Amino acid sequence: MNSPRALLFSLCVLCAFAANCFAADEYKPHPDSIAQDGVPKGVVTKHTFATSKIFPGTTREYSVYVPAQYKKEEPACVMVFQDNGGGLKVPTVFDNLIHHKDMPVTIAIMIAPGVIPPPKDVQAYPRYNRSYEYDSPTDLYARFLIEEILPEVAKDYNLTKEATGRAICGSSSGGIAAFVAAWERPDSFSRVVSFVGSFTNLRGGQTLSSMIRKSEPKPIRIFLQDGVNDLDIYSGSWFIGNQDIDKALSYAGYEHQFVVGTEGHNGKHAAAIFPDAVRYIWKDYPALPKVGTFEGKDKRNVMDILIPGEGWQLISEGHKGTEGPTADADGNVYFSEGGANRIHKVAPDGKVSLFVEDPCGADGMMVGPDNKLYVCAPRTNQIVTFDLADPKKKTVIASDMPSVNDLVVTRKGAVYATDHKNKQVWYIPPGGGEKKVVDTGLQFPNGVILTPDQTQLIVADMNGAGLYLFTIKDDGTLTNKALYYFCQIPANKSTSGADGLAMDAKGNLYVATHMGLQVFDQAGRVTAIIPGPIPGKRPSNVDFGGPGNEYLYIAQGDKVFRRKTKAKGVLFFQDPVFPPKPQL
Repeated sequence: MNSPRALLFSLCVLCAFAANCFAADEYKPHPDSIAQDGVPKGVVTKHTFATSKIFPGTTREYSVYVPAQYKKEEPACVMVFQDNGGGLKVPTVFDNLIHHKDMPVTIAIMIAPGVIPPPKDVQAYPRYNRSYEYDSPTDLYARFLIEEILPEVAKDYNLTKEATGRAICGSSSGGIAAFVAAWERPDSFSRVVSFVGSFTNLRGGQTLSSMIRKSEPKPIRIFLQDGVNDLDIYSGSWFIGNQDIDKALSYAGYEHQFVVGTEGHNGKHAAAIFPDAVRYIWKDYPALPKVGTFEGKDKRNVMDILIPGEGWQLISEGHKGTEGPTADADGNVYFSEGGANRIHKVAPDGKVSLFVEDPCGADGMMVGPDNKLYVCAPRTNQIVTFDLADPKKKTVIASDMPSVNDLVVTRKGAVYATDHKNKQVWYIPPGGGEKKVVDTGLQFPNGVILTPDQTQLIVADMNGAGLYLFTIKDDGTLTNKALYYFCQIPANKSTSGADGLAMDAKGNLYVATHMGLQVFDQAGRVTAIIPGPIPGKRPSNVDFGGPGNEYLYIAQGDKVFRRKTKAKGVLFFQDPVFPPKPQL
């Protein structure tokens, strides 16, 4: 991959870019964009795709370039191009770079955006899907490629399924689409080229720089290009948007390169440097791009919580739904399987055993005082407890509680429980006294937890914008209600999706949402985002447990995962914890 010829070109490019500026007439054709003698030529075939389920009703053209060096018995790398390749002379460049071993044997898929034709015999414009597909910072376009286009092309060609062998490129809206596809699905794309990318508020793309700064780093290498005379319109400045992405990538420590020219919103500069952009993203193949570490930056970021190299570990799978992970003092974690009327126990070493089988349909749970497991029992409209030492000892502490969903237990044994059907929060005094409603009006009250000092209550509104914070009065009632925690909401969602909650000893709140785990500081701000272990699937619940209470446990679909962290969870049946003073 590092041939003398490649090094020579790289040196020339670095010298040319040293001034960080070009005169417009200096963007001359790159030698590798011109057909060269003795270089085998690949074959391009044209196709139509009109059976999308992700973008229903659309039809589009696409072309497939197959290099002369392709062998069906060896999986080929693949690179996707939006807008049919956009004047980059992809086949010629690939012929030259593959021949000179400056990139691996790679099949190119050059695909147009979707169009929905008008009804027959109607004089109307078709629906143009380009902005919808490309500018939306969601996983839809990535899924379209991964679930539909790549399998379609793989019917005829042997394509690698490894992320390190998959790249994506685009210009303008196609440029942001390329980045978002890899950002949303780094398990499928690891190399990105974006020319004059539309990182502005056409459809929410301006939020990406913030997401890069807050999220766990991903194994992606990015090449960015823009010109100082790019667009400056109602949705923002393209040049400022690209600078924001560049600064965010630098902050998070990503492998990336940002090349600045003088052109406006066109492909002149891109065409002149495209071969070197391709060299850059494919360097060191087949090694996966390195992951950023936030090294040397401020400590209010996701890597202040996560340990480099410590990923999610599958603990248990094949369940009929998983919910309610909660830990005891010994590091054991319990989770419910309501669809099978079971509660399971995970030992500190990760071994799983059946704790109890009971027809209550267990949902949210928490270990409370007196060595009891408090359980929401929606099938019997109760809150019950099981003795941790003898689960056959079951006690009903509250009845007539339809749609009881989640709960939290104080060190004194008081319980707060959410009732999403009736949009209310219940309070049950210690010992199971008379219950009472202490809040109403949330759209879908779900996860519930205490602050570490146990003076305030937090309730997630799953169908709202975030989470509410209350002050707890001496009699258990609530006051000072405020929508204190605003979740980051994906562009294609209208709600936070906030479900299960966990708290660490520093006062950080962990919330299971559409985006994975969103972490809030004590002042109510999202400071970190930790993707869930299953791409595209919302985790339902989270808690700390395991050795030292330093492992995050996630319930996601039919599975339970965990990962070791630098944080330490709070056990509310123990004495209150007083975190450091909030940073305001």
